[in-house]
Amino acid sequence: MESLKLHITSGEVYRRSDLECFSSAVDRHLSLLTQDGTLLKLSHGLYYAPKKSKFGLVPPNDIDMVERFLKDDNFLLVSPNSYNALGLGLTQLYNTTWVYNHKRHGEFSLNGKKFLFKLKSSFPKTLTTEFLVIDLLNNLDKLAEDSDQIVKNFYKNADRFNANELVKLSKYYGSGFTKKLVRLLIRNIKLNYA
Repeated sequence: MESLKLHITSGEVYRRSDLECFSSAVDRHLSLLTQDGTLLKLSHGLYYAPKKSKFGLVPPNDIDMVERFLKDDNFLLVSPNSYNALGLGLTQLYNTTWVYNHKRHGEFSLNGKKFLFKLKSSFPKTLTTEFLVIDLLNNLDKLAEDSDQIVKNFYKNADRFNANELVKLSKYYGSGFTKKLVRLLIRNIKLNYA
């Protein structure tokens, strides 16, 4: 077990398979290490070596947890709470994070947090304001907000967003409905400036 401890760094997330080559009885050793606090069990087969600060234990980073869970770094974390910052009148808070990825589908709890893994054929590497708008429009039916009011607010506040970027991102990532809304927005902008 001491050999296994040498390969554990505080603040890191591990899969069982990452540690099994350093132990002759990995399951027993992992059980002992979780009992003594060296490791915290995040999910089945997923562990975290807690990092301490002057305020207590530092929780694992969501990106690190999801990366180890998927065994892949090709994903995008999106919180529906981020839509509230777009200035379109959304106020609901959600207790789940969406994970756009190419491997897993379904809801999983990692360290007591809910992650909804969604298979997507494509998604950007990073979140931008314009992508959040497109994603919001794609997910109107999944939100506890008034969809019609959101669409009205989108048209009223269109000048907050880069129209060219909205058009580009809607082509890559938008549903048919989202593409239609963006086209109508652009048409209205052109009519207003004609």
